[in-house]
Amino acid sequence: MVAAGIDPFAVMNVVGLLAFAVAGSLKAADAGLDVFGVSVLGIVTALGGGTTRDLLVDKLPASLAGTWDMSVALVGVGLAIVLIRSMAGRVRDHPAFLTSDAIGLSAFAATGALVGVDAGVTPFGIVILATITAVGGGSIADILIGRVPVVLRDDFYATPAVVGGIAFLVARGVGAPTGVPSGLCATLVFAVRMLALRYEWRLPQV
Repeated sequence: MVAAGIDPFAVMNVVGLLAFAVAGSLKAADAGLDVFGVSVLGIVTALGGGTTRDLLVDKLPASLAGTWDMSVALVGVGLAIVLIRSMAGRVRDHPAFLTSDAIGLSAFAATGALVGVDAGVTPFGIVILATITAVGGGSIADILIGRVPVVLRDDFYATPAVVGGIAFLVARGVGAPTGVPSGLCATLVFAVRMLALRYEWRLPQV
């Protein structure tokens, strides 16, 4: 949970940017891209979801309003490059990739929900923004490397974000203190995603 006195959005945003920059960079390395491609995919993964979220609520994207988000994303890319040099075998199945991706998913679901509250959207809109923020960057990155976005081929990728968005709404509805709804959202998204990976959860086929 996020402690009192700390800006929940700021905390979740930094965590999400770092985690998704690492995940996107590792995904690029798995696709055989060079250092420039790794950097681009890491940045796109880190910034894509938040940029889409901000545009949907008619807000200047944070990535264009200042240098902070880009700087954090570049740090994440640097961390990933260090990791890549120490990893052997298939990157996409490595715990470092799966964990960083789950962390990014959980943190950005929380930021999407927080932005939805600030923008005054409906409860449905809050869940949608949580989900789009969580899966947007990774989906753009998948398209850039010619893959079907994971959100369309892995049932329990977007689903944890939806669950987290609903948990956020419930926590706010019962009057939870500031920081608790976003902390609960992030924790639940991470837990559900990791459990889905561990037990290979899938939604029923039509």
